[in-house]
Amino acid sequence: MSTRVPELVDAIGARHAVAGADARIVCLVPSITELVVALGLGGNLVGRTGFCIHPRAALRRVPKVGGTKDVNLERIRALEPTHVIVNVDENTRATADALADMVPHVIVTHPLAPADNFALYRLLGGIFGAEARAEALCGELAAALADARPGQARRVLYLIWKDPWMTVGRDTYISRTLALFGWHTQPAEHPDRYPEVELPAAARDVDLVLVSSEPYPFRPKQLAEIRALCGGTPVRFIDGEMTSWYGSRAIAGLRYLSSFVRGDTAEAA
Repeated sequence: MSTRVPELVDAIGARHAVAGADARIVCLVPSITELVVALGLGGNLVGRTGFCIHPRAALRRVPKVGGTKDVNLERIRALEPTHVIVNVDENTRATADALADMVPHVIVTHPLAPADNFALYRLLGGIFGAEARAEALCGELAAALADARPGQARRVLYLIWKDPWMTVGRDTYISRTLALFGWHTQPAEHPDRYPEVELPAAARDVDLVLVSSEPYPFRPKQLAEIRALCGGTPVRFIDGEMTSWYGSRAIAGLRYLSSFVRGDTAEAA
């Protein structure tokens, strides 16, 4: 009786074969670089972006290949990877197309909610022979999701940028993660996934303004300035890695948010 091998299909429907133990991985997605290491594949990682910073000790000697949007293709070519991991939001279509012409395997990812991490763990674990570790992460994620209890329902404005001020639409990983806890991002409907907004107008129709530590590097010391613009609407600083990083960080992120919605998490840098 044969054992059925699960299909390894990425976010654009491309099927991937199981890689050899000598796979050479370049990852252009910060949160997935962290996942690659968590799967025990740090030794296969030969390239990363400058924003791939966790876990620091494991990545110290891994060469950088530019940023997520300004990738140095020739540097990647010189590293001779067998696989490059990209993401629909983090990397450009032009980068993915160029890589497809020079790298044997390009793995496209696009998780949009915490539960999508189950498939992400199993996809990478299956391709790179880390199935046992992938299933262990799935167990940890299931436990974190089971413990995610909605708090008081709130309408929130989640700020990710300034000059111009920008927020997140409902069709994003951040918004769907917050919704698990009863916090619903505003505006409720918008054609853009990352809309521009005006302050104080955008703060008038919400219960809470969340100021994220990324991608714009907001810091708690800037809250006084933002509070002055928000006309009395409460403003809190939030760790953006805990809301926007999928992969293995999603497990810690759900636990962080469980405390955050209760008001237990301090506004620390």
